[in-house]
Order: sequence, then C-alpha cells, then structure tokens
Amino acid sequence: MPMKNTVQTRKYDVVIVGGAMAGATLALTLDTLVNGALSIAVVEAVEPSLNSHPGFDSRSIALSYGTVNLLESVGLWAPLKSSATAINQIHISDRGHFGQCKLDSVSVGVDALGYVVELNDVGSFYHREMQQRAMIDLLCPMTITGLERTVTSCIVSLSNNKKIESSLVIAADGGDSFACQLLKHETSLSHFNQTAIIANVTSEKAHFGEAFERFTEHGPIALLPMSEGRSSLVWCLKPEEAVETMMLNEQQFLSKLQHDFGWRLGKLTHAGQRASYPLLLKQAIPCVSHRFAVVGNAAQSLHPIAGQGFNLGIRDVFTLAEEIVKSSDAAVEIGDYSTLNQFRQRREEDRNSTINMTSGLLSIFANQYWPLVVGRNLSLSLSNHFQPLLTPLVHRAMGEVKR
Repeated sequence: MPMKNTVQTRKYDVVIVGGAMAGATLALTLDTLVNGALSIAVVEAVEPSLNSHPGFDSRSIALSYGTVNLLESVGLWAPLKSSATAINQIHISDRGHFGQCKLDSVSVGVDALGYVVELNDVGSFYHREMQQRAMIDLLCPMTITGLERTVTSCIVSLSNNKKIESSLVIAADGGDSFACQLLKHETSLSHFNQTAIIANVTSEKAHFGEAFERFTEHGPIALLPMSEGRSSLVWCLKPEEAVETMMLNEQQFLSKLQHDFGWRLGKLTHAGQRASYPLLLKQAIPCVSHRFAVVGNAAQSLHPIAGQGFNLGIRDVFTLAEEIVKSSDAAVEIGDYSTLNQFRQRREEDRNSTINMTSGLLSIFANQYWPLVVGRNLSLSLSNHFQPLLTPLVHRAMGEVKR
C-alpha cells in the first residue's frame, strides 16, 4: 500500500516509532486531544492484513474496564465494540486444591469486567484511521535505521534512505525496541523461567463470557472468551516442558491441557495454530531521556498473569499524551525535559504497583510450600464469600487506578 505522503527532510512535532497497538493509540489519542494541532509521524514496519482475516487463529488481547473507558474518551472504542467479546465473569482456581473464587460484572457494578478484541480487527481499524487523519503521516512499511539527538531535536534515519526531524521521539516498538537499542537506553531484565504457549481452543460447553485463570504447579493457565465459541489460551510452562508440549499433535496437546485445566468448559475439542515465547520482566529505566520517551511493551514487558501488560502500556500512552497537550497549550516545547519528567513521575507509582502485583501473584501461586498453599486457598475461598476483600485487587486488575 503506498504511503500517504512522500517524506523528504521534514520536521515533525512528534515521531512515534511503532504503529501497532501502543503507537497507534498514542498517535490517534494525541491527534484527538490537540484537535490536529501537532504534526505526527508514525513509523511502522508491518502492514496489517486488510483484505484477509486469520479466522480461527486470530490473535487477541484483553482490554480492561479502565482501558475501554480511556479509549471511549477519545472516540476509539465505539468502532471496536461491535467485534469485541465481553468478559462477564472471571473464575480463579488453584489446581488440585480447594480454593476458588468467581468475580462477575454484576457484583462489581459494571457492564463488563473487560473485553477481548482480535488484533487483526484493531490493527485494520487503527491503520485506516491514521491514514485518514490529516496531521498524521503513517510511514508504512518502514523502519528506522538510525537515531541521533542534538540539543534541540532528534534526527531519525529511515529505511528509504531519507531522514526526518522531530522535537520528540517516542519508542512504541515492542519489547525488543530497536529505538531503545539505537540510543543504548538502559533496561533491566529478569527471567521467570517460564514459556507461554498461545493458541485458540474450542470446547464442548459455551463459555458465556467467562474467563478462567487457573494456577497449576507448572504455571498459570488463562482462557479468555472470544467470538464464535473460541477461547484464547495462554498456558505458562517450564521452558523444557513447553518445548515438549509444542511438539505434541493436536489430540495429545488437548489431552494435556485438559488434564491441567480441568472440565469446567467440558471437553476441549479443537486447538488451532500454536506459538510460544519466553516470559521475562523487562523494563526501560528510566522511561524517558533527552527528547525521548518509551511506552507500551517497549517500556515494560510483564508476565501475562492477570493480563496487565497491555493495559499498563495504554495508561502510559494516555498520560504521555496528556502531558504533551499541557506543554503545547502552555507554548512549552514538546520535547522539553520538564514535560517528559512530569510524565515519568506520574507513571512511576502505577508502573511499580502493577509490576509488583503481577510478580507477587506469580510467586504466591508458584510456591508449593504447604502452609502457603493452605493460606492462599483459604484466601481464595474467603474472597469468594466476602467480595470486599478483593476490592483493591479487582480495581487494579480492571485498570481503575490513578495515573
């Protein structure tokens, strides 16, 4: 697909490296909040599949209640809602033990605890929407090949041998951010010694909008409700066991999954194409430097337990957009460090709390020391009968947190 504009040496207010979920949301949110007053370039390497759909194997992501409210505030939710699947309840259990808990949207007082959307649907909509915005130049397919900073600007070299200049560059290009690598931006890295297997599965019983988080001795299993009776699987295993599991045929794979997950959805009948990736905690420290900011998975890659990673990244996006708008309204230069430092300070508490919550849950449920096993199962059972005990955790999981 041809680019909307031919780029020569052009100056933008903001250059966003990465035009997937985080980068596209940032570009569209910022353009909406400033009513088209800033010039934005989005450099994205991969075009979405606009004319085809991966069908059964479409990958998905869970949007928290808080994320949906943010998207709705800038007009990005309504076009996605019709193809989204509501999460009406969440069942949490500890395999082989008595503890279990169920959360539902009615008891929390919301229409849905969250929604599952297919990445192909979101990507296609975002791609079209960016192309229609007069002040957004979507440079796709395109990559960056160099990144230099001066006192007053950033110079971005592109794969078409041209360069663009900007007051601010924002890395939104995923966990292995090339923009961060080019600037040697400091990151911290720790391994969970787990691998996630993802696939879509179908079951004998309908899911009726119920999501499952099941903790096993091997690692957590999450099943999220999707359209057409599918559920999106994230199955965490030790690396060596994940390798063996990926090699199983479909029936063997389903049998092993059935053993670990159980029968709450009846017999698991079909598993689609599988993929796997190592699980690690990766953080850009800090999330800003001179004329440079990092958001989304480029800022932090979390363990998928409780589905917090993407939603944390969206809160990054909206907070940064708000700070840029404040600077623009006050006639402060977009890339001024005071703007970026304010963004960093606003995100610190939420970022640290969410990372600690996910890592803490993983540690608690991975430990097989029997007093801890008994304690966590008692806590799950008590929480099931006394829902207010879970209120702080539920609100954080739903993304209802201070930014």
